[in-house]
Amino acid sequence: MLSWLSKSIFRLAGWKTIDNLPPDLKKGMFAVAPHATWYDFLVGVGARSDLGKSIKYLGKAELFRPPFGWLFKALGGTPVIRSHSTNFVQQVAETFNRHERLLVAIAPEGTRKNVARLKTGFYYMAHAAKVPIVMVGFDYPKKTVFVEKPFYTSGDFEADMKKYFIPFFNQIEGTKKDWLANYEKGEF
Repeated sequence: MLSWLSKSIFRLAGWKTIDNLPPDLKKGMFAVAPHATWYDFLVGVGARSDLGKSIKYLGKAELFRPPFGWLFKALGGTPVIRSHSTNFVQQVAETFNRHERLLVAIAPEGTRKNVARLKTGFYYMAHAAKVPIVMVGFDYPKKTVFVEKPFYTSGDFEADMKKYFIPFFNQIEGTKKDWLANYEKGEF
């Protein structure tokens, strides 16, 4: 019921998805950008319903506190404690290894503020778990969520950013942020 409702609201609001996912994708780390407003969450939930996929997500721990924490958990969220090191990359990799099917979304910017560089945890989670990264771009002017084909990490963050991230996110309006400009200049 909730999935049908969010999909309907997503489409009634004029949004659509361009989906390049293989139908048999069982595991993957979805890297979603830009993350610029609280509205991104609603777009993400709608896009997930539109894709018809059970995609969990990682979010800052503060979201999971009362009074709305129960809702974020019910919608598939897992809190991330960012105030201190918890070896979260390895924990997520182990979680992927324990499941036959697991799709997880994360905003690599780590905040709605403009950042100079992406957080790299998503990349190393995918690499450690040997699961592909799926890039997802929220193009607000076109009201389109672009979902790219999955790719497996090489272990060379900089090379993969140049090969996959820069070309993909350059085509998404709204991602003209400092991190993208810095990566284009070779500043990693």
